[in-house]
Amino acid sequence: MESQVISKKRVANHGEVLTGNREVNAMLDLVKQETERIESRFLEPACGTGNFLAVILERKLAVVEKRYSKSQLDFERYAVLAVSSIYGVDIQKDNVEHCRQRLFGIFDLVYLRLFKHKTNDDCRAAVRFILEINIVWGDALDFKTKDEPRVPIRFSEWSPVNGSMLKRRDFMLSYLVEKQHQMLLFSDEGNVADLNEPIREYPPIHFLEIAHAQQ
Repeated sequence: MESQVISKKRVANHGEVLTGNREVNAMLDLVKQETERIESRFLEPACGTGNFLAVILERKLAVVEKRYSKSQLDFERYAVLAVSSIYGVDIQKDNVEHCRQRLFGIFDLVYLRLFKHKTNDDCRAAVRFILEINIVWGDALDFKTKDEPRVPIRFSEWSPVNGSMLKRRDFMLSYLVEKQHQMLLFSDEGNVADLNEPIREYPPIHFLEIAHAQQ
């Protein structure tokens, strides 16, 4: 049987009870069409070890495989896009690390099965880089990271442009979740930023170069 409790202490301190597979699939089936749309974005504000996000990624990758497995570059492009559409926040650091590794493992298992010795380490690096940014150690109740100094959580929107290029734009989680949390913030350039607009924009870049160029 699957365990839904890591420890009694964590239940007492954080109310942490992981959602079982049956419940996860039943809930996701309520939005089944969206879970199978490659670019449809999902945010889990208390993602734990990734029970919901793992199933969402499996469903998305099944669609990518069905459509694009005959072309390695196409598979890589759309698999990266599928990964980039998944976001999570958790208050427990070990959960965040576990979730990132779990999601990467789901991607890599399919990737290896399809392309074996032809796999590209740049593609793996892109997936790891995106997961590092999209799965955040933070508190979704106060919209701040847990690592010091605690700063507002920001998430990156990854949008495909011109085929193999990706455009990254960063937004504040507080704005994405509750527009009444709007406040004056400053962009990376030191200017007052309107939260209706991205906090930071990056130039389009080839999806296989993301991990090496965007820090």
